[in-house]
Amino acid sequence: MTSVPLRACISWTDDALLAALAADNRAAFAEIYERYWYRVFAVAYRKLKSREIAEELVQDLFATLWHKRAEQAIQQLEYYLLAAINRRVIGYLRAHQVRAAYADYCRRYQTETSQETEHLLAATDLSEAFAKALLRLPEQSREIFRLSRLEHIPVADIATQLNLSPKAVEYHLTKSLKLLRTYLRDFTLAATIFLFIR
Repeated sequence: MTSVPLRACISWTDDALLAALAADNRAAFAEIYERYWYRVFAVAYRKLKSREIAEELVQDLFATLWHKRAEQAIQQLEYYLLAAINRRVIGYLRAHQVRAAYADYCRRYQTETSQETEHLLAATDLSEAFAKALLRLPEQSREIFRLSRLEHIPVADIATQLNLSPKAVEYHLTKSLKLLRTYLRDFTLAATIFLFIR
């Protein structure tokens, strides 16, 4: 690991910083952070309106940049960082929107304790059916689905992590969703019939 005094890299170009970063130079990483963290944070904060969440996403982005420093082939540092934070913001908003919609759904339809119990049992049944359906997916498709839908990792990052093309990742996601729909069709049909005969 090379060591350069902090701020010695202040006059370096982005390309020089990236080359030094790939060679495990902590001072280069510190300079990239100092140079870009506020711009990246400003983009996240403007879209999220939450300092805490924006800071968390920015820290995650820079941690990933450091941990994957040897693997990444970044052409334009500023563009890469701004695009990466945008993907993280979109991923967060999608996940937050789903959670908020589900919470809203639960608030609207929870009226009695017995209904709460039924919903809990149905959710448990659905979770079990979903877990069994996931196990039926081919191993690579299951891993890609888990990274994308359960850990909210962007397609480009998954492609890099698994050494696949983004198109291959998208193919596996599409295939997984079709198979899961097929596997869960019987479960949703039984649940619908149950609701109508009550």
